[in-house]
Amino acid sequence: MIRSFLYLPDSGVKIHKGIGDFDSWCAKDDALLWVDMCKPTDEESFVLTNDFQFHPLAIEDVIAEKPRTKLDDYERYLFLVFQAVDYVGREEGLKLSEIDLFLSRNSLVTVHYDDHRIFDYLYSRAERDERLMERGIDFLFHAVIDTIVDNYNTTLDILEYEIDQVEDSVLGEPEEDTVKSIFTLRRDILQLKRTVLPQKEVVSQLSRQHYKLVSEKAALYFSDIHDHLVRISDVADSHRETLNSSLEVYYSSVSTKTNQIIKVLTIFTVLFIPPTFLVGLWGMNFKFMPERDWEYGYLFSLVLMAIVVLGLIFFFRKKKWL
Repeated sequence: MIRSFLYLPDSGVKIHKGIGDFDSWCAKDDALLWVDMCKPTDEESFVLTNDFQFHPLAIEDVIAEKPRTKLDDYERYLFLVFQAVDYVGREEGLKLSEIDLFLSRNSLVTVHYDDHRIFDYLYSRAERDERLMERGIDFLFHAVIDTIVDNYNTTLDILEYEIDQVEDSVLGEPEEDTVKSIFTLRRDILQLKRTVLPQKEVVSQLSRQHYKLVSEKAALYFSDIHDHLVRISDVADSHRETLNSSLEVYYSSVSTKTNQIIKVLTIFTVLFIPPTFLVGLWGMNFKFMPERDWEYGYLFSLVLMAIVVLGLIFFFRKKKWL
């Protein structure tokens, strides 16, 4: 599906769906064109070659859907591969969505194969606020990237909530699934970190290097995006450290619980050693054992074993082992 937004100073923003006359629209000096392609068909993808005449290598990257951030300067246009990140669930983890952007003199082409909510937001903003496009095509390019990066905050908020749940579980009564949750969250944090790192480098290039298609004024705004990515990277590192600490607390808790169980079993074993010894002693089949013929021998043996057991319990409590 293709959705186009054509801005003309005289008539404002016009919306067109489907394949349009992109050549004639781009030929107008004062026109600004944003073409968004969501899950394009082969016929719609042919627009990239026929109408916009993008390089075959760039089109190959679009079709291949390789989720790797990159920025290529083809002089006539810039080609950027960027990723949007969404948290699906604790089991599924993060979902990466590739977004390809072509920035030329007066047009921006975005290609993606997922129906992402950030584009619904951008569509709505383009329809009701002409300032999104009237400031220039490089500012529209910035707005798309800025919206993608802002969506990372939502992902971080969800991850932070999940980490808080894990912390509460660890400090309370940790279950077997707790350690699995810790490892899956660590996996998601690491994946987010691996996604953000190359994006920082690309955005840094847009803010510091002088591309002719990005004005100096717009480059300042890319510096702000770079700061956001740095903060996201720092927060991800902080969350990872929290998960590492939670894992250590979990193992410590499990070890303490195991030691308590072993302690109780050991005490029970020690308590039954003296009675077992006495029963074994009096159970020997010697002919001459005075206790066997004593009238109160059985009662005496029970009382003696009870006294020994109670004495051991008193000793353990005095040592604070119980």
